[in-house]
Amino acid sequence: MIEIVIMVSFSWSTAGAVISAIAAIIIAIDVNRERFYVFDPVVLNEITKNAIYLHGSNATAIVEQVVGDLHTRYGRVVNTHQEWMFNNAGGAMGAMYMIHASITEYLIIFGTPLGTEGHSGVHTADDYFMILTGEQWAFSPGGLEKEVYKPGDVHLLKRGNVQQYKMPDTGCWALEYARGVIPLMLPFGFADIFTSTLDWNTLYVTVKVYARLCILNILNGKI
Repeated sequence: MIEIVIMVSFSWSTAGAVISAIAAIIIAIDVNRERFYVFDPVVLNEITKNAIYLHGSNATAIVEQVVGDLHTRYGRVVNTHQEWMFNNAGGAMGAMYMIHASITEYLIIFGTPLGTEGHSGVHTADDYFMILTGEQWAFSPGGLEKEVYKPGDVHLLKRGNVQQYKMPDTGCWALEYARGVIPLMLPFGFADIFTSTLDWNTLYVTVKVYARLCILNILNGKI
């Protein structure tokens, strides 16, 4: 009986120590996050505008141009291997390709040719949604008119803020850049799989690609 009590006490104390250590690491990363950023939102927007200027509404050509220009500018932190996967989050569904993933930043192509809408989620990162083709609509409580974002526009959702958003039925593709504590965004990104879609293959692919890119970037000195 005494052994059981000691083991339970040890387990709880160990768990508490682990949780405290993780919390301390997250706080340290968040406080110093500016030091770890590689991408510049202004430069990213310039790259998207150039691709739109060159290719009009041709989504495939725009994505190729954007990824090529990103690789030229940022080098090995850019994943040029297009691995597409579904993403269901906040009730919205689309497809994404991870161009970069690390502890403090992610850069993806996200969108759908069919249209979708949902909840933005509440995040520990600033999110820059740079429209490539189509439109994105959004609104916040109290806003009686929708915000409309068109190709070349940037929809900035600051950390802690929340909106409803929609991609109309004509479709929309965007370069999405988030900077902050990225792992804390993952529960929102995975919740729909556990509560609705049960798409375990998408979960596996998403975790595999995100983990691989994170590890590669850490090995290259990028947190």
